[in-house]
Amino acid sequence: MSRPAQPGVTAPDYDVSQPLDVDYAAAFADITPAERERQLAVRKFVQDEVLPVIDGYWERAEVPFDLVKKLAERDFLRDGVDVPGRPEVTLMGAGLASMEMSRGDGSVATICGVQGGLALRSIVMHGSPEQVERYAEPMARGEILGAFALTEPTHGSDSVSLETTARRTVRDGVEGYVIDGEKKWIGFGSCGDITVVWARLDDPDAGERHGQVHGFIVPQDAPGYTGTTIEGKMALRAIWQAHIELDGVFVPADAALPGATSFKATAAVLFATRLAVAWSAVGHAVACYEAAVQYATQRVQFGKPIAAKQMVQERLTRMLSTVTQLQLLVGRLTELADAGKLTGEQASLAKYTCTRGAREVASVARDMLGGNGILLANRVARHFADIEALHTYEGTESMNALIVGRDITGFSSFA
Repeated sequence: MSRPAQPGVTAPDYDVSQPLDVDYAAAFADITPAERERQLAVRKFVQDEVLPVIDGYWERAEVPFDLVKKLAERDFLRDGVDVPGRPEVTLMGAGLASMEMSRGDGSVATICGVQGGLALRSIVMHGSPEQVERYAEPMARGEILGAFALTEPTHGSDSVSLETTARRTVRDGVEGYVIDGEKKWIGFGSCGDITVVWARLDDPDAGERHGQVHGFIVPQDAPGYTGTTIEGKMALRAIWQAHIELDGVFVPADAALPGATSFKATAAVLFATRLAVAWSAVGHAVACYEAAVQYATQRVQFGKPIAAKQMVQERLTRMLSTVTQLQLLVGRLTELADAGKLTGEQASLAKYTCTRGAREVASVARDMLGGNGILLANRVARHFADIEALHTYEGTESMNALIVGRDITGFSSFA
């Protein structure tokens, strides 16, 4: 793939962008033709649409809204969430798509994850038939962009203790809720159309529901809603996250998600997405491994390609070993999820293992490329940085370790 050089700078002459179809242990040999077709369709989209332009968006910290439209046109924006009238996508197909999208770019994959995996999934999973009819198809078409607002400035891992409140009230004869609070790190929270806000119900007349976490569909242009883009990020620079302030935001009663009346509803959405994050981590690892293999065959030192060096071959084998283990893990756990047998602890283990593994692969690849490893044009640097965000969101490494540790020992160390 050719990339224009900046004035006075010679562009690197390494092509490290081609897919190698990495599957050394045949982890995906038994997928269906439809799943393989979807995987290859996303891969083609990455090659044709994402890789030629994403370095510029990432470096400028701009959202590629033109790519959002193209994602919607190809039905990639719903991230595998079932939408009435659209073809069903299996969990394996959705996982492979996440892997391929992240192989291209973490920001673009996160756009799909926020729009489809979090916002759209919340509405489809917990919304009324009227809400699903109103929002699902327009969100799949990219006509309505959504955000998912759970994390708060003072409540990240301790999300169950969130302080944002929704007080039942009547305004101008309309029953509804007044929402007050703050949210942080909310993808599309400053540049979308709606935000699914999770707030604690303040309504003494609601009985057991009083004080429980509820979900609400909040228009981003509602009075009192302020979304400020967080600047200075070193990861996922081509998607904007926001610090949201909710100051007396009023929403009518039909903005409440009827199926989201406790933190269990929130956890159900996150449970569904945690495995998808593990798949994304595998995609990042694959991208770094591919770049390392192709670079090693093109980079000549001391009269021969560095791929002929023992140390380089050992490093490539180490990376492939990790990638293969991650592929086998997500493939098997996705089979369990498809059978309805995946546990939350297993999903946490997948996320914990895959982001750790992707970090290791990216680190080895970055080192193996030497000085060229810090250039965006050689792929690895962008993935190296973006994996740091995956390592933290959808449950930090520590929290996922403690979830699994609680299952191992029977003792909870955090709650």
